[in-house]
Amino acid sequence: MTSITRRIALTAVAAAAFASLPALAAEKVNLGVSIPAATHSFMGGINYWANQAKKDLEKANPDLKITIKTAANAGEQANQLQDLQTVTKINALVVFPFESAALTKPVAAVKAKGTYVTVVDRGLTDTSAQDAYVAGDNTAFGKIPAEYIVKQLGGKGNVVALRGIATTLDNERMDAFNAVLKGSPDVKLLDAKYANWNRDDAFKVTQDYLTRFKSIDAIWAADDDMAVGVLKAIEQAKRDDIKIIFGGAGAKDMVKTIMDGKDKRITADVSYSPKFIYDAIKLTAEARLKGAKLPATTIIPSVLITKDNAKDFYHPDSPF
Repeated sequence: MTSITRRIALTAVAAAAFASLPALAAEKVNLGVSIPAATHSFMGGINYWANQAKKDLEKANPDLKITIKTAANAGEQANQLQDLQTVTKINALVVFPFESAALTKPVAAVKAKGTYVTVVDRGLTDTSAQDAYVAGDNTAFGKIPAEYIVKQLGGKGNVVALRGIATTLDNERMDAFNAVLKGSPDVKLLDAKYANWNRDDAFKVTQDYLTRFKSIDAIWAADDDMAVGVLKAIEQAKRDDIKIIFGGAGAKDMVKTIMDGKDKRITADVSYSPKFIYDAIKLTAEARLKGAKLPATTIIPSVLITKDNAKDFYHPDSPF
């Protein structure tokens, strides 16, 4: 199935799925939500929207209980999944895996007990461990920055990249980025290292790049938090050769920078809102309350953010 055919409007898909299934008696839903802790601003947004979903949905549905667990690492998340199953006795789960490979077996163990499982964003290495998958368009997330960088460099220049954490979604993004560069052989990808979607790690990786490479035209930091670390390292090194810094996900500070034209190196971003955790929780809860299932895959589009449309992506009250 191609990414195009999988790209479905969230609410339309849910409505169609529910309409096609027979009405069943409502039952109490004990929904567990397992997400990474707010170690950086994007995850701060994930935590914010997850708790907002709990507040809104429990108020609207007396037969729904939502328990949210946050984990600082993959091992802690695996243990929390076991507790949700055995202690909280959940019958539905929305999980944002800390890492793909490390969480596949723990999630599969939950599903094996009859729990309905929706995986969000970071896919598992074995999709049989899930009932549904909800994510942003990670192919577009990698393709859009590459196309923009190639165009702005006039098809020639040196690029470095900062990846996230070793997950299926990070692979999708990097593969899409590389696929674009293959069509522009004069744009050289000098290196691509993991910086864990973390400002401090991005600072260290960028320091290494700036030491090893005397000429860098563009930096793709596949997350706006990492872009902050990139900027700090460049400032400290007093390098003025970098023409483009392209982050990702549409953090409010980055979008504001684009709107105001405050940094000539930052003129575009790509959307990837943490609000999809709210949507995933809402869709899963409402489906299970009706005895229904979600489509196997729901993809939320990612688009290019520039000064022309930045105001549509600027949410000053959001934590991200």
